[in-house]
Amino acid sequence: MKLGIIGLPQAGKTTVFNALTRSRQPTGEADGRMQVHTAVVDVPDARLERLTDMFHPRKTIYAKVTYADIAGLGSAADKGEVSGQLLNQLTQMDGFIHVARCFENPSVPHARESIDPQRDIRLMEEEFILNDQIMVERKLEKLAEEHKKGGGRDKGTIERDIALFQRLAAALSEDQPLRLLALSAEEGKSVAGFGFLSRKPLLLLLNLGDGQTEPRLADLPGNAALTALQGKLEMDIVQLPAEEAVVFMEEYGITELGLVRLIRMSYDLLGLQSFFTVGEDEVRAWTVRRGALAPEAAGVVHTDMEKGFIRAEVVAYGDLLECGGLAEARGKGKLRLEGKTYAVQDGDVISIRFTS
Repeated sequence: MKLGIIGLPQAGKTTVFNALTRSRQPTGEADGRMQVHTAVVDVPDARLERLTDMFHPRKTIYAKVTYADIAGLGSAADKGEVSGQLLNQLTQMDGFIHVARCFENPSVPHARESIDPQRDIRLMEEEFILNDQIMVERKLEKLAEEHKKGGGRDKGTIERDIALFQRLAAALSEDQPLRLLALSAEEGKSVAGFGFLSRKPLLLLLNLGDGQTEPRLADLPGNAALTALQGKLEMDIVQLPAEEAVVFMEEYGITELGLVRLIRMSYDLLGLQSFFTVGEDEVRAWTVRRGALAPEAAGVVHTDMEKGFIRAEVVAYGDLLECGGLAEARGKGKLRLEGKTYAVQDGDVISIRFTS
């Protein structure tokens, strides 16, 4: 899972990046230049810690999420274009966290000279829609030429592609982000390689000042999730020693770090869930899409397991905890064998049977 942190200049993207990743990147824009900082973060999961206590493995491996702090997008919007280098970075992301500035700071003037998160959110959405429109129009031109010349792909296939991209063009012409457009699985595969920016899942993050109340927004982009964070305060907390951080959080009435909440929302945003494998060597969390069948989960562990999948031994995390171990869960009928059509559930503890 890779999420890009985006926003206009001076919105506090790097501050949020530091708060989420415990990094110490210098804050402030890099003169409008395209610049990317990345960090891989363990996904906090109390269930994994409980399983570690139960099995005492040699190592515990958390699921991972990658955050990328992407600078330069606001400057590209001013120029009416997104450079190829910047676009390449954006299309690699599984989704976006759009940081919208809400805090006042006279020493750090806003790029638009006033604080208006509603406007900033709209500007970024419009830029993504415009970029996608350009890509769709170019593709339609190529498809029309291909259909006219013939001699290559089947004309019926080309006509289906034309109809699909005409639907995309129609939605974008009405300022509708592509994430709102319902596509079949086959259509989704057809457009996946284009990395359309307005189709990617979007989490709006209101960057508040210390003690600032979250503003109420009148309108949000379609299918976007919304949350708020006191970015600078959270960055300061995660850079403290653990004992001091606890005291600091108590003083400000913070019961949960923003990084934990945002990682959880990131999973929801992308439709992901966790399952676990356990044993003496390691206890490990894995990430898989919601609705994935058992062979797909096996493939996350190792591609050979998916190819040679036979069955999966499965026990729900809660049942395993209640029983106190795998043997006890098996004895009580909670550990069961599932086949290729089993839909993996969040928190499943799974052992894969496969042929090599």
